[in-house]
Amino acid sequence: MTADPRLPEGYEISTDPARTDAATVHRWLSTDAYWALGRARETQDKAIGGSLNFGVYDTVTGAQVAYARVVTDRATFAWLCDVYVDPAVRGKGLGTALVTAVRDEVRGYGVRRVLLATHDAHEVYAPIGFRPLERPDQWMALIFEQA
Repeated sequence: MTADPRLPEGYEISTDPARTDAATVHRWLSTDAYWALGRARETQDKAIGGSLNFGVYDTVTGAQVAYARVVTDRATFAWLCDVYVDPAVRGKGLGTALVTAVRDEVRGYGVRRVLLATHDAHEVYAPIGFRPLERPDQWMALIFEQA
């Protein structure tokens, strides 16, 4: 059984790339997200350009208040990453609603699994159906040192 949380009133989710506030997303991730601290704006812009982007927006002001992106071939593989909710609106269920929207969108592609890595947000992902890998010993990573 997986959760199906509703987006709180006053917010909407969009995958329209024209609505992504790239400057805000970069500021959030490069200054406040442990996995992306110091990420260059050029790198973030390339990541946005090569991904399926999800934004949560305030319906009154139009301001972006949350972000997630998915790297996918839209057939066999999806990786959820860069999930971030502005600290000013945390605690309203926006992150859970956002990740639920991601889950529902990629489910429609027929992918078999959606991967993600998290250090501290298991409680956001578990109710939506994410769980630890059954056989983590079968997974490997190629990691390049950053210059």
